[in-house]
Amino acid sequence: MSKRDMSLTSKVLVGLIVGLITGIIVFNLPKGVLKDDILINGLFQLLGQVFLRGIMMLVVPLVFISLVNGAASIGDVKKLGRIGVKTVGFYLTTTAVAVVIALLLGFFVKPGIGLDMSAIEVVETTVNPKTPLVQILYEMVPSNPIAAMAGGNMLQIIVFAIFTGIGLSLLGDKAEFLLNLFSALNDLIMKLVSMVMIFAPIGVFGLIAKTFATVGYAAMIPLMKYILTVYVGLFIHLILVYGGLLKGFTGLSPARFYKKFLPAMSVAFSTASSNATVPVSLELCEKELGIPKSIASFTIPLGATINMDGTAIMQGVATFFVAQVYGVDMTMGMLLTVILTATLASIGTAGVPGAGAIMLSMVLQSVGLPLEGIGLIMGIDRLVDMGRTAVNITGDAVCTTVIAKQEGELNMELAES
Repeated sequence: MSKRDMSLTSKVLVGLIVGLITGIIVFNLPKGVLKDDILINGLFQLLGQVFLRGIMMLVVPLVFISLVNGAASIGDVKKLGRIGVKTVGFYLTTTAVAVVIALLLGFFVKPGIGLDMSAIEVVETTVNPKTPLVQILYEMVPSNPIAAMAGGNMLQIIVFAIFTGIGLSLLGDKAEFLLNLFSALNDLIMKLVSMVMIFAPIGVFGLIAKTFATVGYAAMIPLMKYILTVYVGLFIHLILVYGGLLKGFTGLSPARFYKKFLPAMSVAFSTASSNATVPVSLELCEKELGIPKSIASFTIPLGATINMDGTAIMQGVATFFVAQVYGVDMTMGMLLTVILTATLASIGTAGVPGAGAIMLSMVLQSVGLPLEGIGLIMGIDRLVDMGRTAVNITGDAVCTTVIAKQEGELNMELAES
């Protein structure tokens, strides 16, 4: 498994480097059919989008089937409720902390200072009107589960999947056929994910080549400051927040934990997809970290969908970046609004590449910042997406480890080995 993962990681990194070099070369070509139509909006767009759509194709069935299996495997409904409350509470708290870290970094580093927006061609973005919190809460319960799946409404899919899993668990032996069917479907969806990931190096090449062929290096210094600020925030969250939670609640060594979980982090970094990393995370949690399958199979798929601390950090830094680019001063009220909105937006972010940049529109709109700023963020989002996804899925594993310890089901001997 490890060799295959490292091989995939190496190929993806090669695709990234080759794409970067190719993109800069194409950027310096004169405008015309070859550059704009054949390469940027032709070949690069085709390679990148086919790969992304292949991953998106599997998101809904992966989330639904994984959560049904997880909820059904716990068995004890009271235990499921207890673990569910702890898990969601953990995810919400760490996400809010992540946004605060990002806003502090954005305030002190000032990544957007020095960028002249008049020299940059921005992309128009359209977003839905801001949804009230009460509406978000009651709309989590789907009035039509089939429509929720067709529309890719992740929160509604989660609720329906958990109810389905609980129902299968309550039926007991009567549902043995359906339990076996969902188990087989889970194996099938994981196989499909591995098939799609074969094309990851080519897809990454297309995405990176298009980014640099479009943006070039005219705005690279402020954009590199933005990228660097996000990564500093990710490392602070990884070391201080997750490391502190691990040591404080389980007594485990954070360094040993990260070493064991590194294969999953490398896959997440390569694919920029939380959902694509679920099977690797589940295997490592069970075989390396000593977490029972009954807990991991619930918290890991749930986290891949609603726990987006890395995405929240990106949204916090990006908000300050856009504000500074447009010369808008952030007030305390605006900062509090960003913390709340980014936390909610990260919960609704699909675990697939690039989704965080789309959800950023909700955060920007909540504080009245120009949505055109997203055009800049999306141009380089792939470079940030990989790092934040690695942090997203690491948070899932940290939460799972803490929950298993609190439930008295963590195999400490295996976890500390």
